[in-house]
Amino acid sequence: MTKRNRAPDRGADRGDVAADRRERILDAAESRFAVDGFDATGTAAIADQARVPKGLVFYYFPRKVDILRTLLDERLPVAPLCEPGDVARRGDPVGSLLRLARRLRLGEHESVVLRTIIFRESGTHPEVREHLRALREGMLELTEAVLDAAVEHVIDPVLRRQAAHTFVAVMLDEANARRYDGAVPDVSGAARVVCGALTPR
Repeated sequence: MTKRNRAPDRGADRGDVAADRRERILDAAESRFAVDGFDATGTAAIADQARVPKGLVFYYFPRKVDILRTLLDERLPVAPLCEPGDVARRGDPVGSLLRLARRLRLGEHESVVLRTIIFRESGTHPEVREHLRALREGMLELTEAVLDAAVEHVIDPVLRRQAAHTFVAVMLDEANARRYDGAVPDVSGAARVVCGALTPR
């Protein structure tokens, strides 16, 4: 008695096709939003670039804003970005901040296009503004935790927060500058200045 051949898993094939179409829609929307802006991009343009019927865009994303939300949720970093212990070394606050900057890789994030979108749309779309706010707050809290773990004395909370604000601002400025291939700030110098300000007088 011979074993019957198993039929191919058509459901898995359909799932792969659906996932591929969804990713193509997101890829197309990401590039169109970056070039033309969210409001000026029509779903027909997204469908055309994704090489899918327009109705399929609405099947996966009933409203255009759902595409934007999905890009934010799935393709941008969210807190916690890393653990303080991954980068902090006691007695080496400057090195700890630089390891943090390298770990976050904000200036080298795989999607420069998404950074363009988030900076452009944050002033007009609450979804983008909230994501940017949460990301920035997560970076501030993480930077404070790294400083606490690296500095060998107790830091005044107000000074620690100011130091975190300064270093996060430099990291974000670096990420923003790289979008335009412009001169980038000296992150290493900023780390030395920030940590110098924390040294007891």
